[in-house]
Amino acid sequence: MSLLDIFRSASHVEECSDAELVKKKYKYWRRRTFYSMYIGYAFYYFSRKSLAFAMPAMHEALGMSKVELGLLVSILYISYGASKFLSGMLADKSDSRYFMSVGLILTGICNFLFGLSSVWWAFAIFWGLNGWFQGWGAPGCAKLLTHWYSQSERGRWWGFWNTSNNVGSILVTYVITGCVGYLGWRFAMYIPGVLCVVMGLFVMNRLRDTPQSLGLPPIEKFRNDYPNPVAAIDRSNLSVRQILERYVLRNKLIWILGVAYFFVYIVRTGISDWSMFYLIEVRGYSPFQSGVCSSCFDIGGACGGLVAGWASDSIFKSKRNPVNVLFTIGVFSLLTAFRMFVMPFPIFDMVFMFLFGFFIFGPQMLIGLAAVELSHKSAAATATGFVGSFAYLGAAFAGGPLGAVTKHWGWDGFLLALMGCAVCVIMLLVPLWSIKTNPKEALELSGPVKEA
Repeated sequence: MSLLDIFRSASHVEECSDAELVKKKYKYWRRRTFYSMYIGYAFYYFSRKSLAFAMPAMHEALGMSKVELGLLVSILYISYGASKFLSGMLADKSDSRYFMSVGLILTGICNFLFGLSSVWWAFAIFWGLNGWFQGWGAPGCAKLLTHWYSQSERGRWWGFWNTSNNVGSILVTYVITGCVGYLGWRFAMYIPGVLCVVMGLFVMNRLRDTPQSLGLPPIEKFRNDYPNPVAAIDRSNLSVRQILERYVLRNKLIWILGVAYFFVYIVRTGISDWSMFYLIEVRGYSPFQSGVCSSCFDIGGACGGLVAGWASDSIFKSKRNPVNVLFTIGVFSLLTAFRMFVMPFPIFDMVFMFLFGFFIFGPQMLIGLAAVELSHKSAAATATGFVGSFAYLGAAFAGGPLGAVTKHWGWDGFLLALMGCAVCVIMLLVPLWSIKTNPKEALELSGPVKEA
């Protein structure tokens, strides 16, 4: 029996013909699906970000250098990026209920084992495995969001779901800093580990796969929301290879989004993972002060994700890339101002971190959604997994390589590198400003797809 057999997507059942019952069941299951994956993904982030807040304590307790700690960060992101690509292909053919919940349980176990370790090679193994199982979360959510919410409303729902990672990061800020301060860095790994196992079981109980697995019609039919003539055609009969080749590898728009995502994640991860070190060393703040300032990044991110999703639906009529471009211009402007403002003033730094989060979480969220809508709903997890692999390669560059930049050229070099990345994102996405759906798919008539 293969892994695909264990997690095979739930079978479709006979569609309910009672319109009122369909409406009632859709309302119930959309709500239940959303809060289940929201809570589940928040705890994925809880176990992913635990190291960022334990790093200063590990630096002091174990004598680990910034480069060694940065390499651990890079290992997670490389592993996570590879996993996102491969698990994305599996997730389109898997039952999201089990795929997502089992991944969460396994990340919890990896966090716990990391806390038991004391040597760098063991840290590297368990943090790399954590990254691998972390990759089971987002593709499953992408599939659920695509199958339960239609395109004209999806930006708002995707934006709301995206705040789950901010909630997870905010929880990490206070729980992990408390653990480090009172119990030591090991409990900063033990506690997220146990919580993730418990929440994985909760997600397994609450989630279901697609509307059709519950006897409901596809979301496009239920809401009469068809973005193009073939958007709702069921391509689930395609093989994993066909989906990958047809909707991802031969789609140049997906490649452009992937490269842009690479640079977005260097900026996002650079700010998220290194801000505490920056504020301690440059501003002279205590670990608690820097932690409070850093937490504003995720509060801003939650607000920015909601605004970005709403704006893409309501102002730009489901076009995602205008918001991506405008928000990245905001990031560049903020980095320029932050580099010039060198006085230690906690309130100002809290505002800066809030605004960094607000603007970077626009493209962080909407590039993944754009990848879904520029491919096909049957390739939702594959497309997001593919561009996500670029994103976490960028996140890996924000670990060891960015740590090396900081070591050799100081924090000013760090900020200049992030500014250059923001410029690259703007240049890549401006040409995609007006594109809303997959142009090739929109021109097709329904019919069988040839074997790839």
